[in-house]
Amino acid sequence: MADRSLLERLGLHRRELRAWAYYDVANSAFMTTVIAVFPLYFVRVPAAGLKEAVARSRFDFATAIAVGLVGLLGPFLGAIADYRASKKRFLGGFLALGAAATAALALAGRGHWLFALSAFVIANIGITSTLAFYNALLPGIASADEIDRVSTGGFALGYLGGGALFAVNLWMIASPGRFGLSDPAAAIRTSFLSVAVWWLVFSVPLFRRVKEPEAVRQVSGSALRVARRRLLTTIRELRHFPDAGWMLLAFFVYNEGINTIIRLATLYGDEIRIPTTQMMLALLMVQLVGIPFSFAFGMMADRIGARRAISVALAVYVGISLYASFLHTVLQYFVLAFLVAMVMGGAQALSRSLFATLVPRQQAGEMFGFFAVCDRLGNGGIGSLLFGVMLLVTGSSRPAILALVVFFAAGGLLLSRVDVERGRRLAQEAEATAA
Repeated sequence: MADRSLLERLGLHRRELRAWAYYDVANSAFMTTVIAVFPLYFVRVPAAGLKEAVARSRFDFATAIAVGLVGLLGPFLGAIADYRASKKRFLGGFLALGAAATAALALAGRGHWLFALSAFVIANIGITSTLAFYNALLPGIASADEIDRVSTGGFALGYLGGGALFAVNLWMIASPGRFGLSDPAAAIRTSFLSVAVWWLVFSVPLFRRVKEPEAVRQVSGSALRVARRRLLTTIRELRHFPDAGWMLLAFFVYNEGINTIIRLATLYGDEIRIPTTQMMLALLMVQLVGIPFSFAFGMMADRIGARRAISVALAVYVGISLYASFLHTVLQYFVLAFLVAMVMGGAQALSRSLFATLVPRQQAGEMFGFFAVCDRLGNGGIGSLLFGVMLLVTGSSRPAILALVVFFAAGGLLLSRVDVERGRRLAQEAEATAA
């Protein structure tokens, strides 16, 4: 009974909830190994013939292109998935695309910077597109009083799984001979293959245990035409769900700052001459520290509400940005990593669970398509562009780091406009009308 009570507090007490959360384990391997290691590998191997600032700026611009493409596709694909009851099918398709592109990174050798960036862009399109459909499955398996805990529980498992593979890959990169590999570069390429396999294997429970939500009420016309019509209708209907709209806008703004920090942490650390080994250890620490803090944010949301818990995280992020802009030493880098670990999982997990309660379930796919727009367009694209420009103009990323304060402060102000009780009432009324 005690074990069951613990699982309930963690949001993992039913089989389908655990199966859903395993996809956080699956995709987190990409977010740790690829996002952390590939930027450094790209600068030193595929882009070895380019000037360092040019190589880094090209990586930043490629990241901006990837997240922009996904943002434009998200709502349209979400509308089709709702109409055809095919969220899992779309998730599977983009999963195959992303895993194949991730495996292809292992083929990027010295001087292959264009191939490496192309594979990286496609892999990013794959991973980020799957998340829109994955998130849209959440309202169908979790009740309103457990959705925050389920979402943060998924992030915590993601930290655990992503951290486990990341630790093995770091060991492999540090001691390639133990694994029968010739050098660290070969170990890095092998680590990209391991991410692709891990991603596929840990996705299996979701496809086996999580049911596809029912299709929306049937209407005449082809899927493309219906999707376009539903998309336009949803845009108009957002005015009937003002709190969901404010949530989308707030999330877009502050998530831009969060993901810029995630995506460019290693490049920034490399720029200020933090040793690679120390950076990797700091990122591994983020995965370990993030586990208890993700669960803690789920419990905090139960007590003070998801909106207030997110606001706490954003206040910490303001301090993180100020601190990072003056960072010089390895110890300071570890302190920064610890602070990020405290709030990163909680802020993102509670954002998706809060939004899920502000929209009708029968429109979850297309609504989360818009959430994907804000997630992907706010997935470090603008921040990466800002960093790329700053590097070319000033030769330093410090001004861009300091500018991230604006994203967190403005996002917090927009979040304060969200009336959670009203938003949930309007969503429930819309569900009752559609029943």
